[in-house]
Order: sequence, then structure tokens, then C-alpha cells
Amino acid sequence: MKKRWSLAHLEERVMRAIMLLACSLLVAVLAAILITIFVRGLPYLDLDLITKTPKGGFFLGGEGGILNAIVGSLLLAGGGTFLALLVSLPIAFGINVYTGASRLASLMRLTLDVLWGIPSLVYGAFGFTIMIAFGMRASLGAGILVLTLLQIPIMVRAMDEVMRMVPIELNQAALSLGATRLEAARSVLVRQALPGLVTAVLLAFGRGMGDAASVLFTAGFSDRIPTSLASPTASLPLAVFFQLGSPFPDVRGNGYATALVLTIVILIISSLSRLLARRLSRNVIR
Repeated sequence: MKKRWSLAHLEERVMRAIMLLACSLLVAVLAAILITIFVRGLPYLDLDLITKTPKGGFFLGGEGGILNAIVGSLLLAGGGTFLALLVSLPIAFGINVYTGASRLASLMRLTLDVLWGIPSLVYGAFGFTIMIAFGMRASLGAGILVLTLLQIPIMVRAMDEVMRMVPIELNQAALSLGATRLEAARSVLVRQALPGLVTAVLLAFGRGMGDAASVLFTAGFSDRIPTSLASPTASLPLAVFFQLGSPFPDVRGNGYATALVLTIVILIISSLSRLLARRLSRNVIR
């Protein structure tokens, strides 16, 4: 008995050590990435870089900034997130409210998982093929549509998992009081899952901000701020890609500064997500 207890105790200590090692490795990788970007990008980060558009020869070491890429990324991610939300919310409700544990729900979840696993470059190639078929040019509108397709499976599956965590007894209590499925979903399911729903939206927005492959062929690139959905637009990930590929040290430094701006935006989104989730979770029954 003592030997068996000692073996179990040893296994627990080994698993605890592995867990701590894995967590430490994850934190170390994140710290290394952040330190590298901050050390190389911070000296080149100034007010002109984030408040001005590129001038002639900016990617050859000329004057200007990345305001066009900042605005373009916000428009692309914001537009894609808005359209994805209009599509994702009804799908998530349909899976959890009307289909239940049916084969249709399982098929929809499998389809969404497959769509989530498709590389973003494939979404970009698909969008580019459609653009060629309809004679469209690279534009803000095309980039938003492709990002919408990319964000829908992310948003739906995140919302779906959150809704499945809501205690079924709450929904059954609402139905027993005479509420319809839609009324129960609106008054119970949404209220309880709201922190997770907000997190899902911000998660999709962050993915849209940081994705480059899907907008490479569809949104194009421009040194100007887009004035319409038909205008080509720049994005922060592509600005980083173009600048880091330059042979000029100052341009590469601006590339790290651009990456730093993108990282700060993602960190703000992540912090905002946690803050909103914490505030909205006051009404959640655990």
C-alpha cells in the first residue's frame, strides 16, 4: 500500500513538473517575441510613423508613416467582424436552440471546424478567383468579404462553445413558464452567454487585424487611406511584410515598429476582451 501510494505521488509530481515546464516555455516564447519586437521597433516608433501616410519612396527609406495601414486594418477587420456577426449569431442560435443534439447540429459543427482549419491563404485565393470571374479589382470591399468568410467559423464555434456551457436547467425553467424557444434564448441564453459572445467577437476581430494572406490578393495595397469600398487599401501585416523584406536597415526598423503597433493593438483587444467579460459576467449564474 505504501509502495502504491509512493508511485502515485511520484506520478503526480512528474505531471506537475511537466505542466510547469510547458507553461514556462509558453510564457518564455511570448516574452521573447515581445522583447524582440519592442527592442527593435521602439527606437523607430514616433508620432510621424503613426500619424502620416507614406511619402514618395517610403519603402526605400523615405519619409512618411503607416497611417494608411492602421486605418486600412481597422476598416478591414471592423467590416469583416460586423458582417461575420450578422451571419454567425443566427447560426450559433440555430445550432443551440432549434437543432439541439441532432445530426444536423453535428454536421454544422464539423463543417465549421473544417472551415476554421482551412489556411487563410486559401480563402484569399478563393476570393481572388471570384474577383477575376466577376471582373473585380482588389479593394476594401473585397478584402472585407474574404475576412468575413475567414471570421465566420471562428466566431460561430466560439459562440457555440459558450452557449453549450449555459446550464440547461435555466432554459428548461424558462420554457416551463410558457416562454417560446426564441424568448428563452433571448432572455436566458444571451444573458448568460454574453461575456463569451463578446469575447468571440473580439477574438474574430483580432484575427482579422493580424491576417495577411487572405487580403494579399483581395484588398491590395495603397499608400492612401481608402475613400470607398472600391478603393485598394493597405493593412498592417502586409506593411510589416514589405518593410522587413527591404535591404535598407531603416526600413526594416520601421517594419519592426509597425509590428510593434500591430502587437499593441492586439494586446489592447485582448485586455479589453477580458475586462468586458469580467464586467458582463456579474449576471452569469455559475
